[in-house]
Amino acid sequence: MISLGEYNTLEILRDTSVGLFLGDSEGNEILLPNKYVPEQYQIGDPLEVFCYLDHAERPVATTLEPYIHVNEFQLLQVVEVNEFGAFLDWGLEKHLLVPFREQRNKMVEGQWYVVFCYLDQQSNRLVASNKLDKFLNNDMLTVAEGDVVELVVTRLTDLGWEVIINHKYKGLVYGNEVFKKISVGDTTKGVIKRIRGDHKIDVSLQPLGLKILEPAANKIYETLLSHGGYLGLHDKSSPEEIKEELQMSKKTFKKGIGTLYKARKIDIKEDGIHAI
Repeated sequence: MISLGEYNTLEILRDTSVGLFLGDSEGNEILLPNKYVPEQYQIGDPLEVFCYLDHAERPVATTLEPYIHVNEFQLLQVVEVNEFGAFLDWGLEKHLLVPFREQRNKMVEGQWYVVFCYLDQQSNRLVASNKLDKFLNNDMLTVAEGDVVELVVTRLTDLGWEVIINHKYKGLVYGNEVFKKISVGDTTKGVIKRIRGDHKIDVSLQPLGLKILEPAANKIYETLLSHGGYLGLHDKSSPEEIKEELQMSKKTFKKGIGTLYKARKIDIKEDGIHAI
């Protein structure tokens, strides 16, 4: 079976005037147009290609790398809006459609949105949606507290940043626990901090508990050395100063310098910390 929206490894069947015809073990065929044909090949060779529908809604293969695959979330830019919907640049010749019914708010040309790509069962076309909650379900969780997970940042709310966890679940990073600059569409790692009784998930961008001490201490020490062995921060520095310099909370900073002091790597003085 040739899967649309994904990479397929197919066999080169024959060469024609319009390109190579590729096939799978079930007898399905698809065209790789001349512009994507490799310089060297032999009939019978395997070839990895991405498959989707061309402008005429015919299955076609390409060696271009799309920015998003089927059943994935990604930040993409709107390049056109017309009577059919919004069209996104996803790295291929034919743009990816977001029908009006799949837009949370009317999309604007030139703006960027986090979307989900899926195969519409009625039309058999690849389309996208930015009504993200439709594609997230926290009912059957396969993550646990303390797990390191992949995150996609989706939007800023009054409580903090909503994130997509492992392309499956919805989570939240509280705003007062963010100590580095993040933006919609960013991909990063996080840690499951808490799973509530209603299956809502709290996420941390930092390691939890004792695990944070060593990385925090290392970051402080590396920053200290990069500043010539002196850093004008101490336990009376404001949380804003610490966050600006080290992208961590004051609490984490104090634990980190405590670890370094016990290891006899620093002196803590009134004007800041000094490397020993």
